[in-house]
Amino acid sequence: MDSDDREAQHFSHEERDLWDHVTELWEIARRRETAPIRKLLHRNYSGWVTGLETPHDYEAAVASVGPETPRVLRYRLKPLKVSVFDHEVGVVHYSYEADVESASGSAQHVGGRWTEVYKRRGNAWLMIAVSGGPDGMR
Repeated sequence: MDSDDREAQHFSHEERDLWDHVTELWEIARRRETAPIRKLLHRNYSGWVTGLETPHDYEAAVASVGPETPRVLRYRLKPLKVSVFDHEVGVVHYSYEADVESASGSAQHVGGRWTEVYKRRGNAWLMIAVSGGPDGMR
């Protein structure tokens, strides 16, 4: 819903394309659409959320945006570093703040950071790995 683009002003065309992809994924997740997420994750995807014992897989990542998860009401993203290597691998570091609907129906404010790794397939980016999550989860 909101992105702090001051850092993004200095992105190359490729870096901007990748950052735009990250913001698109947040919108898809906000709408809780699992079908597009399935197409935008590599089948061998793995991720590790701060504070959890073990990494998760493709199916867990898809489920994390599904209708059984807390609804994202608002969010703000701040890109910290976006790098593209040899036109085929991208790494994005960013922080976020979000208001999510709690189990009781009230809004809860969360903030954290993610590192996401992507592989280019044709003109699209596939997420292959993530690490991060809410602050204070260690």
